[in-house]
Amino acid sequence: MIKRSSVSTTKRWVVKIGSALLTDDGQGLNVAAMRRWVAQMMSLRQQGVELVIVSSGSVAEGMKRLGWAKRPSEINELQAAAAVGQMGLVQAYESEFAQHGVLTAQILMTHDDLSSRERYLNASNTIQTLLEHGAVPVINENDTVVTDEIRFGDNDTLAALTANLVSADILVILTDQQGLYNDNPRTNPKAELISEAQVSRKDIEAMASPEGGALGKGGMYTKVMAAKRAARSGTATFIASGREENILPRLFSGETVGTLLIPDLEPMTARKQWLAGHLQAKGTLVLDAGAAKILRQPGKSLLPIGVLSVAGKFQRGEMVVCVDEQGKEIARGLVNYALKDAQKIIGKPSSQIESILGYSEGEFLMHCDNLVHADI
Repeated sequence: MIKRSSVSTTKRWVVKIGSALLTDDGQGLNVAAMRRWVAQMMSLRQQGVELVIVSSGSVAEGMKRLGWAKRPSEINELQAAAAVGQMGLVQAYESEFAQHGVLTAQILMTHDDLSSRERYLNASNTIQTLLEHGAVPVINENDTVVTDEIRFGDNDTLAALTANLVSADILVILTDQQGLYNDNPRTNPKAELISEAQVSRKDIEAMASPEGGALGKGGMYTKVMAAKRAARSGTATFIASGREENILPRLFSGETVGTLLIPDLEPMTARKQWLAGHLQAKGTLVLDAGAAKILRQPGKSLLPIGVLSVAGKFQRGEMVVCVDEQGKEIARGLVNYALKDAQKIIGKPSSQIESILGYSEGEFLMHCDNLVHADI
């Protein structure tokens, strides 16, 4: 288990920097601040740490270049701002790292890139190769082509999935807050900073504010959820202020700054991490009480006889959600039968599948190897 005293032994970090920091609250790219963070990251590299950056800022920089004071709501305008802003963002990183003789690499991703197993592995292999050659990957959501159906939603989520993708030891989420407080410090001046907590603590979600700023889309809640997602691969998460002087080396040295969220569950296998990273589902299976109870147990698969109803539009091998009769999610995974065939076999014994459909893809509607539980 990673503790502050052992952070200096870690070897791979994902560092996420938010829009408010990168753009100085909307006033264009804060190149001076970027220069400081790059210098801090170079300090970590000199101590043997491999770095991956997940960077916000393209839409905000594009807004500044286009002269827009307010973040647009229309998808085509957001995509245009991202296209313009990405040029400046990447140029700034390239220029600053070049001062230290280090190459950078731009990687733009959508949720589709990680929901495809082949593309997921390709992305992992590419990033691994870049790290082996000493380059610093700079990752952002591909806002110029993304739609609501395939977007991550915020770069905190993308950072967590990147941590899973590269099996990072540490995820650092730099924000404009000191860390996670037991209440919203913007409204409660007596709120106390949480220095350290296990990521499975039930009350940390309640502590996080669900509201984000004008530029960023994520508040503290998305950062806590990112820490939970990162924990799937055994990654510990720091939430810390990017405005604190020399914040990254201070975290590396074990200084008590920011909030450290510690993974306290067994890391998931690579395949389970990939499954858990699917943020969008194509359908829903409603289970009876017996099936819901069984599926909550480790190593159990879903038989069609325990399914009450199905909804959505899915093909064999696509992600669906399993819920109980009250609508609470139990698990999600890859289904063995397309919607039209699943509708025919639900509530029936598996021994009847072949006679009903004329073929069989096995006795299970969803195999335990292809599902992850909702509480992970």
